[in-house]
Amino acid sequence: MRGQKGGQWGVLTLFLGIVVTVAVSTAAAPSPKRGGILNAMHREDPPSLSIHEEATISTNWPMMPCYNNLVLFNPLFGQETVSTIVGELAEKWTWQDGGKALAFTLRQGVKWHDGRPFTSRDVKYTFDMVRGVPELASHLRLNPRKGWYANIQSIDAPDPFTVIFRLTQPQPSLLLMLASGYSPIYPAHIDAAELRSRCVGTGPFRLKEYRRGELIEMERNPDYFIRDRPYLDGIRFIIIRERGTRIAALQAGQLDVTMPQEGSKTAAEQLKRAVPSLVVVEAAHNVNDNILVNFKQPPFTDARVRRAVSMAIDRQGFVQAVRQGGAVVGASMQPRPWGNWGLPNDQLAQLPGFGDPTRQRAEARQLLAEAGFGPGKSIRVTVSTRAIALFVDLATYVIDQLKQVGIEGTLEQVDSAQWYAKLTRGDYALAGNLTGIGVDDPDANFYENYVCGSPRNYSQYCNPEIDRMIAQQSQTLDPVQRRRLVYEIQKRLEIDGARPILGWSVDSYVMWPYVKNLVPHESIYSYARFQEVWLNR
Repeated sequence: MRGQKGGQWGVLTLFLGIVVTVAVSTAAAPSPKRGGILNAMHREDPPSLSIHEEATISTNWPMMPCYNNLVLFNPLFGQETVSTIVGELAEKWTWQDGGKALAFTLRQGVKWHDGRPFTSRDVKYTFDMVRGVPELASHLRLNPRKGWYANIQSIDAPDPFTVIFRLTQPQPSLLLMLASGYSPIYPAHIDAAELRSRCVGTGPFRLKEYRRGELIEMERNPDYFIRDRPYLDGIRFIIIRERGTRIAALQAGQLDVTMPQEGSKTAAEQLKRAVPSLVVVEAAHNVNDNILVNFKQPPFTDARVRRAVSMAIDRQGFVQAVRQGGAVVGASMQPRPWGNWGLPNDQLAQLPGFGDPTRQRAEARQLLAEAGFGPGKSIRVTVSTRAIALFVDLATYVIDQLKQVGIEGTLEQVDSAQWYAKLTRGDYALAGNLTGIGVDDPDANFYENYVCGSPRNYSQYCNPEIDRMIAQQSQTLDPVQRRRLVYEIQKRLEIDGARPILGWSVDSYVMWPYVKNLVPHESIYSYARFQEVWLNR
């Protein structure tokens, strides 16, 4: 349950009879000012405008202001936990049936941007569509987070303002996933295909204009259900594809804020030297740099070759050379101090690819020799990546590292509009990739990226024993026991070479000091609602 009043958020959550109350003040300034347009950085045209069909901040960043969730992580707190979850379209919620049902009481009087009333039908429609209920008339073209909701047995809407999620097994992480910026409610009266090129939400801002290659412009929703919000009159997401030009525009004051994931440590230091008044906030991405190895394309069908690829890459060298120290080494869950589930360093050091680089390269050459490759028979491979500087930097480093063990790589840059479809088809051999996790919980990561048959399991890795362990940890209520299982899963994934992780970047988020109440979160996908942001000019 949740109550909101004035400048304070009150949070009360209930799970299996345990009640926790948190009361926190969010008054960032005594007198927020209304009005003004925020000029926000954007790096490219989004693949589409449909959050539920995409897996990139390029869609999430400009579209999140248009929608609402049932619940959301408090925008004014960087840490994302159950205790920082607040209601949006839900006024209160309770766990029932021993943790196998989650019931929401919805706000009344909420309208979609086209004037239609919001009801429980919209909630049921949204998550029935995301979990792939076959009898629905509307379907998602791509469904990257279908696995998040695989444990939902049914969704009941007994009246217009009540929704009940009924689960096969208890799953404490469900509320966290519903609070992610990747979990907006869609209108049941609009076909999902239309939302690839337009936005009809209940959110604080409405889509005013989209000019491809130039900007995505949002305007204030005058009928927003939270009184006196948003403060801003609008937001312009200005599209600048070239990295240096984006930084120069921010330095010159043509942009007010950077874009999540685009704030590198080096760029932030450069900006701070040029304009000391700029504000730099260090925060986690919850995004990892990784290599996708296609398990179904020779020679990577051979486990020895896959392991050689992983062992060829110097992780610490990657952090220093590619991310300029703005990253940390880790396995498949975000490492400490940013994440809650990452493997401890002593356990990480025992895994393939995380030891001494010289020794591991020698072992990689030996593995390749055993697989029949060497000086007289080298592997030649295309290394695909997305045509964005962050991705190209990663792939270029990987090509250099592979060359040192006798694998010759050629770079292929792919436009964002084709990138995820290409990966889903398995139309690649090796790929340099970035994977964002919508919320720092094993369910959000493992079901989306590693279980057999998941749409985002791009490597086509499949291990039924790992799937069983993933299901087991999801249902485990004892946090100590669950953590032990999650550690073991991470070790197995690295040993299997499911998706070799090179590092987890840290965002150096930069904004002008007059921008207030924009608080970067530990995940880049959940803080772009902008309803609390105001300009002190």
